[in-house]
Formats: sequence, C-alpha cells, structure tokens
Amino acid sequence: MIKASNLITDLVSRITEAGRSLTGLEFSEEIKIKTLCELLVSERGESTGLVIAKEILERYQRFDQERKLEFFYMLLNDFNTDEDSLDKAFKDWKKNGVSSARSIHLASEPKSIEFIRRLHRVKGATSQIIDMRNDLLGYLKYKPELKPLDEDFKHLLSSWFNRGFLELKNIDWTTSAEVLERIIKYEAVHEIQGWDDLRSRVREPDRRLYAYFHPTMENEPLIFVEVALVKGTPSAIQPIFAENREPIDPKQANTAAFYSISNCQPGLRGISFGNFMIKKAVMELRRELPSIKNFVTLSPLPGFNQWIDFELKTPSGLLNDTQIVFLKNLKAVNKLPKLKEDIKLIREIAAIYIVKARNQKGYIIDPVARFHLGNGASLKNINGKANLNKDNKGIWNAWGLMVNYDYKLQDIEKNHEAFVNENAVKHSSVVQALLK
Repeated sequence: MIKASNLITDLVSRITEAGRSLTGLEFSEEIKIKTLCELLVSERGESTGLVIAKEILERYQRFDQERKLEFFYMLLNDFNTDEDSLDKAFKDWKKNGVSSARSIHLASEPKSIEFIRRLHRVKGATSQIIDMRNDLLGYLKYKPELKPLDEDFKHLLSSWFNRGFLELKNIDWTTSAEVLERIIKYEAVHEIQGWDDLRSRVREPDRRLYAYFHPTMENEPLIFVEVALVKGTPSAIQPIFAENREPIDPKQANTAAFYSISNCQPGLRGISFGNFMIKKAVMELRRELPSIKNFVTLSPLPGFNQWIDFELKTPSGLLNDTQIVFLKNLKAVNKLPKLKEDIKLIREIAAIYIVKARNQKGYIIDPVARFHLGNGASLKNINGKANLNKDNKGIWNAWGLMVNYDYKLQDIEKNHEAFVNENAVKHSSVVQALLK
C-alpha cells in the first residue's frame, strides 16, 4: 500500500517534470480524491493548482450518486476549521484586543471554502460548481447534517453573483441560437412551444425579454423575465398568447406587464438577484419608452391548491363554513369555477391565502407572492378565469386564478420595509373588498 504522503510527493514531482505546459500529466486512479483535494488546498503554485483542480472536477463529473455523497461528507468532515489556528487566534484576541479580532475570522474559515475557491480558478468551473451545489441541495432533503457545507457554497456564490457583476441583456431574435435554445429550455411558468412561440415572445414590437448574465457564463442566462407592453392592466394570460392578436405600437402602451419569471440555475437557489433584475428592467423600459407609466405582473399562485388541501384537513379558522363547503364541492367535481358568484368566492379565498395565511415561521405561504411583495410590490388584484390553458400546470395549482402585483416606483421602498419588518401585505381597495 502506497502512503498518501508518498503519493503527494510523487504527484508534485511529476507535475514539476511536466513543465509549464503541463502536457502529458496523468493521474493514477490510486491517487484518491481526498488526496487530490488536500493537495489542492495546500498547493501554492497556481499552474499546479489548476491542473489538480481540473482533475478533481473531471472526476466529480464521473461520480455516481453514492460517490458524490461520499465526496460531500469528506469535504464536511475533513476540510473543516483548523482548531489549533482558531485557538491561537482567540488567545491573540484576548491578549491584544480588537486589533487581533480579524484573525479570528480568518482562522475560523473552514478549509472547504478555500477548496471551492481554488476549484473556481479553472476556466469554465463556475457552472460546474453551481451544478455541484445543486447536487448537494438534493441530498439536504434527507441529509440535513450537510447544511454547513451548503452554507460554504452559498457564501461564495453570493459573492461571485453579486449584482455588480451581473449584466442585464435584452434578448431578441438576433440573440445567438445557443442562448435562445436555453430560454426555451428554462421557461418554467408558461412553456415555450418551439421556435414559433419563442419568436412571438421576443420578436414582436410589443414584447420584451430581459435576462441576467454572469461574465464567466456568457451564454448561460441566470434568470429572465418576459414582458408584454399593453394598454391597461391585463387580467388573463390568454390574450397575451393569442395567435391572432394584433401587436400594438410600443409607444401606445402605458403598462409593462411582467408575465413570466424563470430561474435558470437551480444550483443558485437562495442567491437573490431576481429583485434587482425587475428593478433594472423597469429602468430600461422607462428609458426606452417614457410612455410606460405602470409596471405590474400577471403572476401564478403555485401554492394555493396545496394550502386548500391543508385547510380542509386541518382548518386554521381563516375560512368560514360557506367557503369550506364550496372548496369541498370544488375538489369533488375537479372543475374550474365558471359561475360569477363561484369565481368571486374563490377570489375571496385567494385573498385570504395571500394576505392572511402564514406558515409556521409566520411568513406568507405563496413563494411568488413572497418574491414580489418582498421586492416592494403591492397586491393589486386577483383575477378569475385568468389561466385557461389546460397544458399549463398553473391552471390546477390556482383554479384558473392569476394575480396582479403592482410596482409603483414611489412606494417600492416603503412597501419593502413594511413587508420585511412587519410582514405586512400592502394591497389595493379591490383586494380589501374581497377580504370583507
């Protein structure tokens, strides 16, 4: 059995012999992944480190699910904080006071963070590290002890994907086919039915599509928003996608309706930049089209049906007897409400869901509502028969309902503060009438 120390010595020697070009360098499978990771963290030479990091990334891509899980446990347990260094930093702080406090921060950083940093030096490694974190997120569902390692990934990704590094681009029909193909692939709200459908969303004069990009991932959108330039606030998605609709002159529009927002990189979950994208898109639209005065959304209610199921099993007291009986009948027949009084009733229940319902932590339940209200929007209206596309899962998630969130520029900061500090949902008089 070859000792790990001998393997490292031999590996360093072979890398040195390979010269600056590093051609011909091969890694024996007897060199364990842990040994390579230890060498990467300890290696000072950048060229050598790049070769080792590249080998680690290539090996990881060949791992099956079991070996990936072992890899994450190895990073968690064997690349932790150096206790001796941390203890020394604490002693220095007690002796020298605040002037030595920074050394505690440096000493407390786990080696796994430096490991990820060094992986990131490889060209093209950004997307691979995002995919690696996506794998890790999948394990967290049943391996919560890996959470500290996820915090390491999240810490670094939050820095790398700071909004100052991101570029907002207007996607149109002249955009590269590679990017357009990814837009089709990543659309998560209203599925794009091929190239003709995409053309109608990016080529027509009254449509816009904005996407955020990172400089290290030029052809990989991070998140994108689709916009319809319209007259007045839209109350249904069908007119936006109507095949025979007549496009309008953008200068005649007074409203920009954000009707779809799609996150493209699941490995960046929890890294917030969607709110900045909407505000940036608003600025771009105001600059291009001063006639646009109103900025609203036409949004889904993805958690509504699930909440209804929970309320019917474990009533919270938010719904009255009439509403509960109505929902039981609705679930029994499994049909969309059509009668005017039924649509009004389901809208009233949806208003309660958005404004009053809370999870165990005291936060509003619907993720889309949290996103827009947290960005400073207000709840403008809840529309019945707004999504009748049977191929769209949103129709049954929310019984055909869609929501308008209103971005009034003068109120965004005030609404954001109220939502964050008081968990308050700012809403219109129309919504208030539904709550009564």
